[in-house]
Amino acid sequence: MCTVTYLPLSDDGFIITSTRDEKTIRKPALPPGKYDIQGGQVYFPRDNDAGGTWIASSPGGHTLCLLNGGFVIHDSNPPYRRSRGLVLLDFYQFNDVVSFRDKYDFTGIEPFTLLIRNSHGTLPGRPGNKFDELRWDGEQIHHTPLDPELTAIWSSVTLYTADVIKQRKHWFEEWLAGYPDFNIGSAVKFHKTAGTGNLQNDILMNRENVIRTVSITYILRDPVSYEYYYEDVINQQQHSNKIPPPGVI
Repeated sequence: MCTVTYLPLSDDGFIITSTRDEKTIRKPALPPGKYDIQGGQVYFPRDNDAGGTWIASSPGGHTLCLLNGGFVIHDSNPPYRRSRGLVLLDFYQFNDVVSFRDKYDFTGIEPFTLLIRNSHGTLPGRPGNKFDELRWDGEQIHHTPLDPELTAIWSSVTLYTADVIKQRKHWFEEWLAGYPDFNIGSAVKFHKTAGTGNLQNDILMNRENVIRTVSITYILRDPVSYEYYYEDVINQQQHSNKIPPPGVI
């Protein structure tokens, strides 16, 4: 939930990679599986505590990724009405950014940042190449359309200060300069190795084994490929799925 990179590919394809940093007292997540959400197939790793997720993708629709916090660090005051990981899955009731933004009830939900990439543009004969960011600050939802052709990195404001987030962006830009022809392997390597050796704030982080990176997930979408990779960092287990997008045999 805490570090996300976005890499655009040719033909409206993309790679989204998420490094999840969590309290180690939480139960390990279930590896990505196929679930029926609102009558459609959605693939995601499942949180064993609240039942939601931080990253999900539907073969013919949208790929979503969640980070904790909105714009600034906030005081957490549970209980909340609904888990943020379930809010992500609730998006598939609408399957449209504007409808979700305008009609969903965000009250009583802890602040979050939600990235929504329309996958339609990666499918033959399916127009659409959109990328949106929704930030809920606890009182208001903020919608920012993003350029799907630009690389980007996000870090959760609940774990990283503005200075550290700026430093992480610098690491990302340095990595891009060294890997202009980026691919999945180099993207995962960035999420495993970027930093200065300070485990408090490196991309693969560990704060006294209380909060640490527990998994790395990437989703690749292009006109002929739909690939999902999940790595349980603590238990050193890897899971991958290659799924034909709709209309592709």
